[in-house]
Amino acid sequence: MKRIYHLLGLSLVALGALFAYTQGQKPLDPFEEAMRQRQMYLETFGVLPGELYVEEGKELFFRKGPSGKTLEACDFGKGPGVLEGVYAQLPKYFPDSKRVEDLESRVYTCMQTVQGYKPQEIKRDEVRAITAYVASFSSKARMQVVPKHPAELAMYNLGRELWYWRAGNRDMNCAACHDRYAGRRVRLSPLRSPSQGLGSEWPAYRFEADKLYTMQDRIAFCYESIGIPKPDYYSESYIALTVYILAEATKAGHSFEELPFFTR
Repeated sequence: MKRIYHLLGLSLVALGALFAYTQGQKPLDPFEEAMRQRQMYLETFGVLPGELYVEEGKELFFRKGPSGKTLEACDFGKGPGVLEGVYAQLPKYFPDSKRVEDLESRVYTCMQTVQGYKPQEIKRDEVRAITAYVASFSSKARMQVVPKHPAELAMYNLGRELWYWRAGNRDMNCAACHDRYAGRRVRLSPLRSPSQGLGSEWPAYRFEADKLYTMQDRIAFCYESIGIPKPDYYSESYIALTVYILAEATKAGHSFEELPFFTR
């Protein structure tokens, strides 16, 4: 753990160098810029920031909770302890919790029901790290979010409603940006619609914020950006939007990018 945080501290120094390096130069294509920064990180540290979160998540995954169990006993959709490809199939309905869960809410559930933690004992940063670790087993996997269970279909419909629901002082919704301006850029980053693979890059390390963003973090950021109070983490709003976004991306045949990479 100390090595992880030491390297994260070093990454701040590298970030400063990256920004200084790019000042006064013509902006590059976001993908080309990301690849250049990736190479600089690898040449400087031999590791990417997202990989540090994966290592932290691995430690937490195999940490025994108050019950004496690790998250190896958690079923993420393919049986207890099976991680390969599970992220590509989430969110989905879980009979034990009787609800549709994405990876983050499933981690949150299992930390309580399997490891024995109380909700107030579960740290958000730990859920992020564990999410990064589990998601890393689905890096570059083809999305397979296909709602079939009645609860999944209901969540998909709710997600679609939330996508087009206008609210807040700015009277905006998700579609106002991601559908209307799909293919354009915001702060040099490409803006995608669900059919263009929105959601395929999360979780990822955002170097502008120097922290890991999960899918729920990204949705929360969007809510705040358009002036709508963000919902509580692990609530239905996040899960419903994720079902809708990834189901539409699945229909279009998208795969996840390299997880967890990093993005602007």
